[in-house]
Amino acid sequence: MPQVRLTRVSPGFAVADVFATAEYYRDVLGFRFDQIWGNPPSFVMLDRDDVRLMIKQVTAEALPTPARKRSNEQIDAYIYTNDATALAAELRAKGADIIEGPIDRQIYPGRELIVRDCDGRVICFGQLLDESA
Repeated sequence: MPQVRLTRVSPGFAVADVFATAEYYRDVLGFRFDQIWGNPPSFVMLDRDDVRLMIKQVTAEALPTPARKRSNEQIDAYIYTNDATALAAELRAKGADIIEGPIDRQIYPGRELIVRDCDGRVICFGQLLDESA
């Protein structure tokens, strides 16, 4: 019997303004979207390469606290990339809020770029420098 594999993850983020977040992810982080669904519009799927994020507009009471407001060591999402350095240059040119990096980590063979999005979420883009890790 074949072993079951998980093949993809699509994190869901709750936001106050689905339009502002979708446009930020498109214009600054390089994601794309075709439409915003709902009546009134409140849900969008953002895609870039093999990554999909799901964004849902919620009431202020339902908004979670972004990671860096909880702890300096937490992130809201970790997205793998094949080139953290080139991604940093791309995002910097678009005005992204780069918190750190790209930086090579000593704890594992990886390079990370940490970005804060328009809603305060902390997104880490990580590149494995040793594919066996």
